[in-house]
Amino acid sequence: MRAVLYYRGSLSSCNYDCPYCPFGKKKDTAETLARDREQLSRFVQWVGAQSEAGHRLKIFFNPYGEGLIHRWYQTAMTELSRMEHVEKVAIQTNLSAGLAWADGLNPDKAAFWATYHPGQVGEAAFLGRCGELHSRGIPFSVGTVGVKSAFEAIASLRGKLPAGVYLWVNAYKDKADYYTEEDRSFLSGIDPHFERNLMDYASSGKSCLAGESVFYVQGTGLVKRCYQDRQVLGHLYREGLEGLSRRRLCRMDACGCYIGYIHMPELELAEVYGERLLERIAGPGAGIART
Repeated sequence: MRAVLYYRGSLSSCNYDCPYCPFGKKKDTAETLARDREQLSRFVQWVGAQSEAGHRLKIFFNPYGEGLIHRWYQTAMTELSRMEHVEKVAIQTNLSAGLAWADGLNPDKAAFWATYHPGQVGEAAFLGRCGELHSRGIPFSVGTVGVKSAFEAIASLRGKLPAGVYLWVNAYKDKADYYTEEDRSFLSGIDPHFERNLMDYASSGKSCLAGESVFYVQGTGLVKRCYQDRQVLGHLYREGLEGLSRRRLCRMDACGCYIGYIHMPELELAEVYGERLLERIAGPGAGIART
């Protein structure tokens, strides 16, 4: 079967302390880091064995925290990108780690969801990392949180990124009616798909690929329906994809998270993102940046 696997291990620490993120500057113990490394190693081994079952997999790493400052995430990305039956491996990252290791990636399969956090990193340094991905021909999108204090920095970054790199803006939803019409117009000028993320989609009882061909894997091997609906479907290493997969209607009233609502067929977001849906690259070829 063809499946998308979101993976989140025990890691819950980040080297940034963004005010809108609950994981900023949290420090994991040595025991937690060792457990996370062991969990990821087991997951990569499991993925490698799925070739014999004929599975074709797309994998997205979105840890609680920053993964690429740890060598085991770099190694996992590299190994997975070289597996024939893995169609894609992507990661959400703040790009704070060096990228020399990325020379080992297969650029036809690896991709980056790069998040920009003004106040945590200088613009020039972040653009430099983007340039390194660009020069390696590795597809990437750039994203940021649309807090009002960052509007000037967001506009500046958009003006300096290559035109072909998609810059998306996550709507800040912690405060009701946060944006004025002028704000929404400004952010839509940066990200033409901003309004799609600003919405929360009525989802109760509606079709979603979560639990059928999209799975949210925890480091322990437990598989959840999604990160909003925390219903445990089973255990990846005991039941496998075949044992976990079945059509399931959404149990939540609404879905407002990109990595959730993109899997609602009725929204037809594949028409916007095509084969780059997972790594959030909109438009034909946007962000691929071949040299």
